[in-house]
Amino acid sequence: MGKAARSKQQRRRRTAKVVAGLLAGMLVLLGVFVGVVYASTEVPDPSAIQSKQTTVVYYSDGVTEMARLGDENRTNVPLAEVSEAARQAVLAAENRSFYTDPGISLTGIVRATWNNLTGGSTQGGSTITQQYVKNAILENDDQTFARKFQELFLAIKLDNNFEKDQILENYLNTIYYGRGAYGIESAAQTYFGVPAAELTAEQGAVLAVLVRSPSRYDPEVSPEDAQDRWGRVLDGMVEEGWLAGEERAAMTYPAVLPKSGSSLGIPAGPEGLVVKEVKEELLGPRYGYTDQQVDAGGLRITTTIDKPAQDAAVAAVTNVMDGEDEVLREALVAIDPRTGGVRAYYGGPVGTGMDFAEAYRQPGSSMKPYVLAAALEQGISTQARRDGTSPQRFPDREAPVRNSGNAQCAACTLREAMTRSLNTTFYGLAYEVGPKTVAETARAVAGIPEVWETGPFAGNTSLATSGGVTGSSIGIGEYEVRPIDQAHGFATFAAGGVERDPYFVARVTDNEGTVLVENPGEEGEQVIRPEVANDVTYALTDVAAYSKRSLDGGREVAAKTGTQGLDAENNSDAWMVGYTPSLSTAVWIGTDQRLPIVNSDGGIIYGSGLPGAIWQEFMETVLAGTPEEDLPDSPRIKGDTGEGVPAPEPTRTAPQTTDATSDATPSDPASATTSQAPTSVPPGDPTNPGGPTTQPPGQTPQTPNPAVPPPAGGTGEATPSGRAPATGQAAPSGQ
Repeated sequence: MGKAARSKQQRRRRTAKVVAGLLAGMLVLLGVFVGVVYASTEVPDPSAIQSKQTTVVYYSDGVTEMARLGDENRTNVPLAEVSEAARQAVLAAENRSFYTDPGISLTGIVRATWNNLTGGSTQGGSTITQQYVKNAILENDDQTFARKFQELFLAIKLDNNFEKDQILENYLNTIYYGRGAYGIESAAQTYFGVPAAELTAEQGAVLAVLVRSPSRYDPEVSPEDAQDRWGRVLDGMVEEGWLAGEERAAMTYPAVLPKSGSSLGIPAGPEGLVVKEVKEELLGPRYGYTDQQVDAGGLRITTTIDKPAQDAAVAAVTNVMDGEDEVLREALVAIDPRTGGVRAYYGGPVGTGMDFAEAYRQPGSSMKPYVLAAALEQGISTQARRDGTSPQRFPDREAPVRNSGNAQCAACTLREAMTRSLNTTFYGLAYEVGPKTVAETARAVAGIPEVWETGPFAGNTSLATSGGVTGSSIGIGEYEVRPIDQAHGFATFAAGGVERDPYFVARVTDNEGTVLVENPGEEGEQVIRPEVANDVTYALTDVAAYSKRSLDGGREVAAKTGTQGLDAENNSDAWMVGYTPSLSTAVWIGTDQRLPIVNSDGGIIYGSGLPGAIWQEFMETVLAGTPEEDLPDSPRIKGDTGEGVPAPEPTRTAPQTTDATSDATPSDPASATTSQAPTSVPPGDPTNPGGPTTQPPGQTPQTPNPAVPPPAGGTGEATPSGRAPATGQAAPSGQ
């Protein structure tokens, strides 16, 4: 007879034994693996560790250097020469269990692992020993399991092989405190003018706060954040019994020395602003690098900036602005629509000064393409006709809206109105499709957040008044954007409606060539339909020629000018933005504090003037020798679902007798149906006559007041003959 079948209980026991055996085997293998890895992990002598390496920033070719970061200011001291209060402040801020833990934080490791798996923050609550391993030994912050595993074993072995005091001493001499200060002795001298041995608890807490993020917690940069965290550090010292409660209650934030002139290797010229953008990108949430890793980690950073294009940007600004008033400020941003990579970036002449490519300014008529995009999404085509007479009154505005030069067009198509930049048409169109819809479209196309995250309007709703209201004045550009936003938004149109965030960092390696970051650009998101982008581009193809800013050889280009008024007689901001399928460029001219902008001849500056001249010279230089690219020559969206007006009846005019030898003057696109604007534009704001006084009731334009950087200088060349004068004195209406 065969064996009796096992009972369910027997089968369960057998299964349990098998599982237990497998688990035991896995644990044995894991133990052997851990033992082998631990034994083979070599920890360098802390005294022999190179505590700083130069980071090099390159242009897009990966060979031509743009900058070498890190002006080293370091004086190593023994732990006994660091005041006890300062040591305790650092421990309170970073690792209160330092003297009792095994060199690692198990809860921090679990948290970091979970965040890595779920896509959360990569910061994992590291101990001082782990931080020292990461910054001084590994010298990178590669967020991979392999690197975390290496950090774990190095920290454990370091803790086993060296005294806690020796680890803390080397940590305090290695950490970066900002302002070029490496180590606590240099930091004490930099921030307080005293040696580390004399640091008080209050001063030590200031330095302890900087360990986490010197750029964020510098008391001169972010006093509120710095003081808030300073108080929490002191409270932590009280909790640990290192500071009496009554002493803490009596403490006040200590005086900190002002920043010195150290540039940390940032170039003095325009490229310095590029380096600042690169650092901000690496320090941001996408990559999560620390100041110390960027400034002193021996990184090799390849940017998206093309050296010839950058040179062309600087040359165009220098040439056109030669002899102009030094109060004027300029910005130029050029983006590759196919990737989002920034190819050229000029925010000002001083690398450590104000960056005007990031300045929030009113875009004037350069906002009109977003209004058209919103209308196209609703089935209102470029051939739809709207009333462009001037002046006009609208239900949401007390003051009338006027066209520049009081230009008239009772029934222009939207394409004609875009070319002539008719304010009444686009204010009315924004009112018709809905100002909030226009704002939503512009945010999507230009990647603008719903609430500004940084800058003078941080926390405020974008594309709105200070009270968060978006009115139809968005149609004529009365709400602030930045030059980089305009280059970004027009790049989306150039890319067929695919939005890609601008970026500066293409590649990062360590000093041995190991790739840490590889960024070829984003696939992007289709934020508007391709046919909408097609028709916006189609509507912009006549603007450059109308503004006398055509490109050499008749190269097709889509563009829009913009001018914002300061008052009834002066302008404050002037723009030229345009693109081909391979390059989107925005140019802005204004001043630090929204003053009148006037050229060297005393004429009012319009978008087609000085900005147009810079844009034209830059585009022609960069695009020279590249294949010409076709732009749409017909719209794809037909019809009009909105509040159109009928085409005018043709009018009979008496035959005119002309001299057979005279040159005929080409007519305006709308000349058959409209009365022409004057050939010379009278003073005033082409976009918003009357300036801020014509805001709708209760609306206040947001206007920043940035610091004044040193003026630009340089030499220039004459504007090519046959082009529009760079002065902007005879700009077409609405430009």
